[in-house]
Amino acid sequence: MKNNESIKKERSASNEAANIVEANKGAASSLRQLFVETIKDIFWVENALVKTLPKMAENALSPNLKSSILDHQAVTENQVTRLKKVFELLDETAEGKKCEAMVGLLKEGDSMLEETVFGPVRDAGIIAASQKIEHYEIATYGTLFAFAKILGENGVAKLLQQTLAEEMEADKILTDVANVSVNMDAL
Repeated sequence: MKNNESIKKERSASNEAANIVEANKGAASSLRQLFVETIKDIFWVENALVKTLPKMAENALSPNLKSSILDHQAVTENQVTRLKKVFELLDETAEGKKCEAMVGLLKEGDSMLEETVFGPVRDAGIIAASQKIEHYEIATYGTLFAFAKILGENGVAKLLQQTLAEEMEADKILTDVANVSVNMDAL
């Protein structure tokens, strides 16, 4: 007869095995493959943002917010070009892979526009939605930079670090716009 401790261990092992997800065919089996797949993901993100940022700017009342968004659109276009260079350096085809996380964040941004009246409150919502996107990008570029360094892709790492710095700056600018005027106007 089994004691309680051995039964608990068997249940624990059984539960752990039940939670292991079976990988899809063609799933990444090396850090380099994961690295390239993540670059495809962020390439899709940046291209989606190039299309989305003008809509956010049009819906902003604050001149500072509107100009910040449009300035970041130009930066984002440069980031797309930089990612194409990353693909070249890695000898990979520049292609995007749909990012479900960003699809969700973009839908949330659209919902925020529908749920706020044009004016300061909408501006505060635009900043909130934009910062969620910036934080996703910061996390992704930070991870990609770390992967590039460990993979010995120093030229790629330098390009990714430049983009990471731009995303961090965009987040800071949004915070400044919120703190200087938008949040008080929305109050």
